[in-house]
Amino acid sequence: MHILAVSLDLDDTLWPIEPAIVRAEQRLDAWLRAHCPDVARAYPVPAMRALRDRISAEHPHLAHDFTAQRKLSLRAALAPHGYDDEHVERAFEAYFVARNEVECYADTLPALQRLGGRFPLVSLTNGNADLQRVGLHGHFSHHVAAREVGVAKPDPAIFHHACARLGLAPSQVLHVGDDPLLDVQGARAAGLRTAWINRRGDPWPGGEAPDLIVTDLVTLAERLLAPVAA
Repeated sequence: MHILAVSLDLDDTLWPIEPAIVRAEQRLDAWLRAHCPDVARAYPVPAMRALRDRISAEHPHLAHDFTAQRKLSLRAALAPHGYDDEHVERAFEAYFVARNEVECYADTLPALQRLGGRFPLVSLTNGNADLQRVGLHGHFSHHVAAREVGVAKPDPAIFHHACARLGLAPSQVLHVGDDPLLDVQGARAAGLRTAWINRRGDPWPGGEAPDLIVTDLVTLAERLLAPVAA
């Protein structure tokens, strides 16, 4: 397989997202209890999560923008209690700091170092992780997020946007991710090559299989960097 660049999903590909979200929800709850106790009483963590889900359902045009959804949910919780947009921004910051305190999989940094020595890397995410805060920004030549492009995976447009940033044809780019639909099927439909990071060893769910299936990123790097037999 001849490729010239690699695009990488972030959440659940470079790090597990659930622990970070749980931590962020708890950090937000602690901030509300300290600064807006009436809101904290009205919206403990489960209620705040339900509010966030309701706001998401009510604003499908923001499906690509988790930051906007989160701020809308905070505004809906805080405004009836007399808190203004400054409090919304401060509450979001408390949440967002913790959201970016991710714990990368053990294979992430070694793989990024090896892959980045051979290929330009582009991050390609539906989420709102901040790679500067995470500490991985320097491993990537480009960063593509759904909230900036205006569409989310599996829409071909976000993959084509990444390829345009790289200055390459889709067939020259390998997209790597954990989600069979969003990452593998989406990238393939856009004309990219595909690699499925299958950390749990699940069977492929059906349909056309990806070009590569690996259980971790170091194995992926070894496969891509192996010398081609003459």
